[in-house]
Amino acid sequence: MFATPAYAQAAGASAGSAFASFIPLILIFAIMYFLLIRPQQKKLKEHKAMIEALRRGDQVVTQGGIVGKVTKVQEDGMVEVEIAEGVKVKVIKGTIAQVMNKTEPAAA
Repeated sequence: MFATPAYAQAAGASAGSAFASFIPLILIFAIMYFLLIRPQQKKLKEHKAMIEALRRGDQVVTQGGIVGKVTKVQEDGMVEVEIAEGVKVKVIKGTIAQVMNKTEPAAA
């Protein structure tokens, strides 16, 4: 009928232990942010900058593994890539995986 002193002490300590139980979750989220989310955002930002810097004459690799030279950069998000002499394909800018050889801008 009466609460023993051990039960009475445990009931008062629940407020501090609730906060302590969230500390591991906060630490896990922080670790996941620095190991997964932040590097992925950095990689996405670098890819976007590479795509924006595409110009005629750059040698590129598409995500499908096709290697070619950019012949025309269009404003609607398309790039015309010459994969063999006289063979040109239109590729979406976002599917360019890597720029192998960059051309230098023409001197003014």
